[in-house]
Amino acid sequence: MTTSLDTVIIGGGAMGSAAAWAISQRGRQVTLVEQFGPGHRIGASHGTTRNLNPGYFQPDYVAMLAESFALWEDLEQESGETLLTRTGIASHGSGGSFADVTAALAQSGIRAELLHPAAAVERWRGIRFDGQVLHMPDGGQLNPDAALPVFQRLAQARGADIRHHTTVAAMDIRDDGVRLTFESAAGTETVTAAQVIVTAGGWTTKLLERVTGKVPRAPRLRVTQEQPVHFAVADQGAVWPGFNHYPGPQDTGWYSPVYGMQTPGQGIKAGWHGVGPEVDPDRRSFLPEPDQLAALQAYARAWLPGVDADSFEAISCTYTTTPDEDFVLDRIGPVVLGAGFSGHGFKFTPVVGRILADLATGTRAAPAIFRASR
Repeated sequence: MTTSLDTVIIGGGAMGSAAAWAISQRGRQVTLVEQFGPGHRIGASHGTTRNLNPGYFQPDYVAMLAESFALWEDLEQESGETLLTRTGIASHGSGGSFADVTAALAQSGIRAELLHPAAAVERWRGIRFDGQVLHMPDGGQLNPDAALPVFQRLAQARGADIRHHTTVAAMDIRDDGVRLTFESAAGTETVTAAQVIVTAGGWTTKLLERVTGKVPRAPRLRVTQEQPVHFAVADQGAVWPGFNHYPGPQDTGWYSPVYGMQTPGQGIKAGWHGVGPEVDPDRRSFLPEPDQLAALQAYARAWLPGVDADSFEAISCTYTTTPDEDFVLDRIGPVVLGAGFSGHGFKFTPVVGRILADLATGTRAAPAIFRASR
């Protein structure tokens, strides 16, 4: 017998979990399937720190920021968990668009101020600053390891069915819905769904390549293995904001802008942005690329006097990136796509969940910049 379901979400990382939470809030039936177990370290939604960096000036992202701050607070209140630590974010470097960001944030009520580098060093002596510094005190660090269980727990409390260690072995898209085959330790199950939300992260392209019927088209998604590190703290008295450093034309030896933050108990995280080697998410080495690692150590010696650049622990995660680094949030027939978060999506997780729920329930469309056909 084939079971009929309303909404199936494929992928239980940050965005899929948030979509389950948002749909369950509306009293709709939702089933979330995730191929791995809770808290796995194979994709992108793990670890205890992600910067909530408000440094945007594009109108759609700034509007999402304002909503995101409110939704993270709502989640903390409802769950009783601390998900955001407001350390502030300090951005610097001649490649930044700080005047545009300051003006855009001011219009949305998000605080931002420009500091002289000497004033910034007085506050955060673990960092050497390059020119004027954009300080955004409302920013800070989010905790994925705490947030994902919160989204799923709150969704389950409203009736969501959360299934880990469940793979989608087949998916056939029809005019009137989607037919799916699930495989788990309990056996094989065939279901039909009125709509499916695909939030499979680095596995999105691989999943869609196996789909039959009316396959939705999406921009090319490039999956890379990113390799930040936790540097040991050398200056125990230093205070650390989240930070971003944007190189200018005169800077050499850089792979990309650098981001970083303090991870309590682990050190100061720092990494290049979106320049790791392209990988198959099922065949990763989890090992740092030697040249990029050496360049990151050289960066730390020059710009992070508060760390020991020779003492570190490497980290491995994935980015799934679109050609323009804007997200894919769209509905094509009975399939809703949530993909391509390009290394800057986590701060928007509850808003993305709301948008995916809107698309699944036919409430409203996503902003045009996120259309799959752009």
